[in-house]
Amino acid sequence: MDSLEAVRDDVIACRRCPRLVAHREETARTKRRMYMDWDYWGRPVPGFGDPEAELLIVGLAPAAHGANRTGRMFTGDASGNWLYRALHRAGFASKPTSEHRGDGLELTGAYVTAVVRCAPPDNRPTAEEQHACRPFLQREFDVLRNVKVIVALGHIAYAGVWQLAKAHGAAGSRPAFAHGRVHRLAPAFPTVVCSYHPSRQNTQTGRLTESMFDDVFRTARALIDGRCVDTA
Repeated sequence: MDSLEAVRDDVIACRRCPRLVAHREETARTKRRMYMDWDYWGRPVPGFGDPEAELLIVGLAPAAHGANRTGRMFTGDASGNWLYRALHRAGFASKPTSEHRGDGLELTGAYVTAVVRCAPPDNRPTAEEQHACRPFLQREFDVLRNVKVIVALGHIAYAGVWQLAKAHGAAGSRPAFAHGRVHRLAPAFPTVVCSYHPSRQNTQTGRLTESMFDDVFRTARALIDGRCVDTA
């Protein structure tokens, strides 16, 4: 029987994608000047959170000097700062910061993962790399039996969630992505909430504000609690 521990071990050991292996390891070797004292993780990054999670958060991939450095999803970079502040305000995280694996952060009712587990060059995984990583997300989803809501952070994450939904009965064309849009993709599949990714490109331009991000997790909480939410 599969488990999150087994998925974690298989993720960490993965070397399927030569381009990603080379990039993550070169980044870990050369480092960024401000992190020269760090022992970079430099391996694929497993998911993180509560095994009883009702909320699954799916991102794109580890950041080269964020999760690729710290070894924990959305940890050690600006995107992670935004995510964990929002999760803390929504009651899913024990504190609003995520700095390293031993910082004491705990998630309650939430699990954070990504469609790709290695830091890709220019944050752009190829379609083949996304496909190669897909079984890990499928396995996590199968083990996380209490998930009621999935928050997809960005277009690529949403595309990955759609592939997951297709394996669980979704049919037809993929519904359009839009920030805050709520989709019921298949009868036996969790409700999906779309969100812009909290990347600097979105947060520094004002495309995504903290209020907009908070609304996503308020919607997720309402759906988990069984309160009525407009869906597409």
